[in-house]
Amino acid sequence: MARFASLNRNTDFRTVYYLGKSQVDAALVTYAKRNREGVTRVGITVGKKIGGAVRRNRCRRVIREAYRALLPRVNRGWDIVFVARRRTVFLKSTEIRQIMESQLKALGVLKQ
Repeated sequence: MARFASLNRNTDFRTVYYLGKSQVDAALVTYAKRNREGVTRVGITVGKKIGGAVRRNRCRRVIREAYRALLPRVNRGWDIVFVARRRTVFLKSTEIRQIMESQLKALGVLKQ
């Protein structure tokens, strides 16, 4: 299993939200911002509107697995935040991966 660095601090999330660029889809919102650390860090957010703990954890797992599939193609030096939306609950990781791939391409995060 490939591991990746995580965003942990609230200030890091807020910086990406306010200073980064975003791409929106019905199932997923992606924010991305360059960092100076040379390491790509990822944060996943799932709000309580999605449902109970079981649904929220499933959304996290699906997003994490979709990102793992794209990990070898991701450029270094980015902070990325994925925000689950209500439709995320009903999609599989392959569908989320396609959405994620198009959003990351548009943001310039994926290698060509």
